[in-house]
Amino acid sequence: MTGTWRSALYAGSVMHRRLQPRRHRLDYRMFLLLLDLDEIDAVTRRLRLFSRGRFNLFSFHDRDHGAGTVEPLRAQVDRHLREAGITDATGPVRLLAMPRILGYAFNPLSIYFCHRDDGGLAAILYEVNNTFGQRHSYLLAADLDENGIVRQRVGKAFYVSPFMEMAMTYDFCVLPPGERLMVSIAGRKDGEPVLSAVLTAERTELTDAALLRAFFVYPVLTLKVIAGIHWEALRIWLKGIRLVDRPPPPEFPVTTAPVRAVQPTGGKP
Repeated sequence: MTGTWRSALYAGSVMHRRLQPRRHRLDYRMFLLLLDLDEIDAVTRRLRLFSRGRFNLFSFHDRDHGAGTVEPLRAQVDRHLREAGITDATGPVRLLAMPRILGYAFNPLSIYFCHRDDGGLAAILYEVNNTFGQRHSYLLAADLDENGIVRQRVGKAFYVSPFMEMAMTYDFCVLPPGERLMVSIAGRKDGEPVLSAVLTAERTELTDAALLRAFFVYPVLTLKVIAGIHWEALRIWLKGIRLVDRPPPPEFPVTTAPVRAVQPTGGKP
């Protein structure tokens, strides 16, 4: 029964809001897959519409993530955890991302939830892709507060939007995947909010029927995401927001900040 899988489908919506120097907002519906890296092959054996490493209506290709090499993703994540000094994340690693749809995918953000052996969340790795073919990740240790929320902070190290300066920090507020999930990212410059992005979604069993339904409810999703990014960039440019020069990519592929020390800046999300 697929009900025993830790992998699942999450359907919901994303809101992007820019606060300075001009206000701008974007909302769209989307779905993502939560894939346990240790059970992807078992999932693909049970599903006809989802494959690993080959073409299908939906597919997962390891090289779309991490270093883009043949090294297994689990081994890459484990190495990053060790290098960051996060020694308790030896349990399941689950990747939240959009799959390839008819052979194409673009994930602005993919999230790896890294667990301890007892199932508790130990760390989160945020994998960011920009539209210039570059990729960088932020690896942050995680603790849940009394509301089951993870709060983290890291300095911006990677160029993403040509309209956003590099001298920023990101505040993450995450409700880890359960019956629902929430990921909120607040970008700040000199302590003042500049942008906000919020993903909210609800869990659905990962079946062929759920995938087929998602295909028709969210047609050509990944193409819409990349097209939407460029369309919104044009709209922002037309509002008179200046372009920021792109610096060289970071020297190392992962920015690590293992300290579990971000206090809430407000009430519940």
